[in-house]
Amino acid sequence: MKLIIREAKIIDAQSPFHNKTVDILIVDGLIKEIGKSLSNTENFDELKLENLHVSQGWFDSSVSLGEPGFEDRETISNGLKVASKSGFTAIALQPNSNPIIDNQSQVNFVLNKSTGSATELFPIGALSKESAGKDMAEMFDMKKAGAIAFGDYNKSLANANVLKIALQYVQDFDGLIIAFCQDENIKGNGVANEGIVSTRLGLKGNPNLAEELQIARNLFLLEYTGGKLHIPTISTAKSVELIAQAKASGLDVSCSVAVHHLVLTDEKLEQFDTRYKVLPPLRTETDRQALLNGIKNGIIDMITSDHNPIDIEHKKMEFDGAKDGTIGLESAFGALMTVLPLETIIDKLTTGKMRFGLEMQGIDAGKKANLTLFNPEPKSVFTKASILSKSKNSAFIGIEMQGKVHGIVNKGQLILS
Repeated sequence: MKLIIREAKIIDAQSPFHNKTVDILIVDGLIKEIGKSLSNTENFDELKLENLHVSQGWFDSSVSLGEPGFEDRETISNGLKVASKSGFTAIALQPNSNPIIDNQSQVNFVLNKSTGSATELFPIGALSKESAGKDMAEMFDMKKAGAIAFGDYNKSLANANVLKIALQYVQDFDGLIIAFCQDENIKGNGVANEGIVSTRLGLKGNPNLAEELQIARNLFLLEYTGGKLHIPTISTAKSVELIAQAKASGLDVSCSVAVHHLVLTDEKLEQFDTRYKVLPPLRTETDRQALLNGIKNGIIDMITSDHNPIDIEHKKMEFDGAKDGTIGLESAFGALMTVLPLETIIDKLTTGKMRFGLEMQGIDAGKKANLTLFNPEPKSVFTKASILSKSKNSAFIGIEMQGKVHGIVNKGQLILS
């Protein structure tokens, strides 16, 4: 690929061209030159788009795709195309397929399936065998095969000793443990945030305490063992406080928040629409504001779409029986632009790479062309027609969005939406 991107405003605090509008010459996957009005004597392809902004390629730390086993929900091939057109040059793939990604051969399978895609796929290996929470999976073998972290997606480890041993074990190879936090006994049969809305609607409640108690336990374990811990998709104000205290005391802990927890609240459940049934559940406005503050003050390290395709048979049913999860890649940027400043969004969609041991380079000559292309201004309403995924279970249908993703440049490819 030989391409000149014209009149692009660079949004990248690591780049000497931050907030400058320039041309970018890309040759064979590398940024060859950056400057004003670059000449095109060799008749390279040119790309010029209205109000074009460019940042480092975005990274999503929690994406489920289905394959292998649940190809009716999503395939790896189409899922990576969706990610590309949604602005993501890299995704971390959750292990919740069938079979579970809990061994070296399964890591190799998903990596082979991703070959040739512009968006890079980085597998998360299961922490426990079959994500059953009993015995540790083959984490070292998976690390050698290409797994970047280890966790059981939205399953919480009831056995504290398994997590303790895992935190100790992975220190030999600088592994990262992901611990979804929810006390299953306190959650019980809860399907919605325990509060005024769940009481009014007659839905069984899943209290904030279920998350916070497990976070407190896991932070105590981390303090005892050392090592590196990532807590995904936190959803309550108290969770932000607990992680802030842990960071202040020197623990090596990071956390993420899902886009839907930053934008939506449990008020959306009024019509019993299962598109809004997610895990953790949508919380209150007080929690939402605390999460936004946690983003702005740096306590929350990254934002994820927590993209989780669910087939219609498991979503379009009574609220209590429906599966948890929403797709989120296509809507992530547009939804975030309604609640956060642009530079904050770009920071939280890129710096998470470092936590997962991935390469992160500022936009400059001589660096790899790993770029996301977007316009932060246009407003639109997200509709079913906006969905590129095989599954259509989006919590954002009908929501007004701001900004448009044009696509990505990565691995010598230009992908436009």
